[in-house]
Amino acid sequence: MKFSTKEIAGSSVIKLEGNVLGGPDAAELNNTLHKLVEAKKKKVVIDLSDVPFMNSSGLGMLIAAITTMRNAGGDLKLAGASDKILNLLKVTKLLSVIEHYATVKKAQESF
Repeated sequence: MKFSTKEIAGSSVIKLEGNVLGGPDAAELNNTLHKLVEAKKKKVVIDLSDVPFMNSSGLGMLIAAITTMRNAGGDLKLAGASDKILNLLKVTKLLSVIEHYATVKKAQESF
C-alpha cells in the first residue's frame, strides 16, 4: 500500500493506493495522523477509491485512525470505497462508527 496526503478545501485528504493489509503501513499512517493533529489539522478524509482489497489488519488500521482523530477532538471520514470494501465495512459494523461518502468532495462537505 502507498498513500499520499494533501490539503483540499480545509481538510486533509489521505489517498490510499493498493491493498490495505496493516503492518508497517499502519504505523506510517498513524505517524502521519499524529503530525496532522500536531499541526491542528483535525478534519481528515481517507480516500479508498484505489483500494481493491482490505484485510482485518487494514480494518484495524482504520479503527486506530478514527480513534486518533476523535481523541484529538477531530474527525475522520471515508470516501470512494468499492462495493467490495463497503460490504466489508457493513459486515463488520464499522459503518456505524465511521461515516462513508461516495466522493471525497461529499465527505469534505459533511464536516
